[in-house]
Amino acid sequence: MCRLILASGDFAVADITAAALDMSCGRTADHDNPTKVHAHGWGAVWREPGQGLRAHTDVRPFADSLHASPLPDTKTDFLAVHTRNASLESQRGLGFTHPLTRDDGWYFMHNGYLPTAYQGLGLPASEFDSREYFDYLVPYGADGLDAAQALAKLDALPPGGNSGNAIAVHPGAAYLVHWSAPGVATPVFFAMQRLSLPGLEVIASEVVPGLAPAGQWEPLPAGTVSYFPFPKEA
Repeated sequence: MCRLILASGDFAVADITAAALDMSCGRTADHDNPTKVHAHGWGAVWREPGQGLRAHTDVRPFADSLHASPLPDTKTDFLAVHTRNASLESQRGLGFTHPLTRDDGWYFMHNGYLPTAYQGLGLPASEFDSREYFDYLVPYGADGLDAAQALAKLDALPPGGNSGNAIAVHPGAAYLVHWSAPGVATPVFFAMQRLSLPGLEVIASEVVPGLAPAGQWEPLPAGTVSYFPFPKEA
């Protein structure tokens, strides 16, 4: 299981990475899941004005390797960070570290376990549920994500998974999907929290008091897709 944070607007990268660090180390873990520390690698995707999207992945814990990444020197108006605790021990390493990428320009981060997503692709078995979920949710070559279609696909999955919380990013926009399976065992862990400030929106897996007091956060409604368009550049 993992922790996600997305920031769009006017913000300091250091503030968002500090929030991601708090979540990854369990400092803000006020939820119903035994997983507190997320130390099986991390990744980020961000917009670099005039340069398009950039991404970074590292198999080390976020606390040990943030300083060695491009993020401390980055200035941007969009940043998403994923810190990971692998659901299966066999699925550790760079090939399983998010954001997952495709050569059609999409990046994908997932928090949850959807072991039946492969069935939606007509595959005989699952090799990596998050990769299969990516391909199931966002068809190859898509120029966007339709919210109603995305949620319908999730509702149509055979039982066996828990959460489809995800961030999907391509050069034109980012999308945050908030969805959990009916009767999920740890609903608080898979909740998402939103912080809206003048010129800034943050969505995170947990309330992070280091960004703003708890009273300024609000639960993101379940079964929703949030849309973050990027400015067109010449």
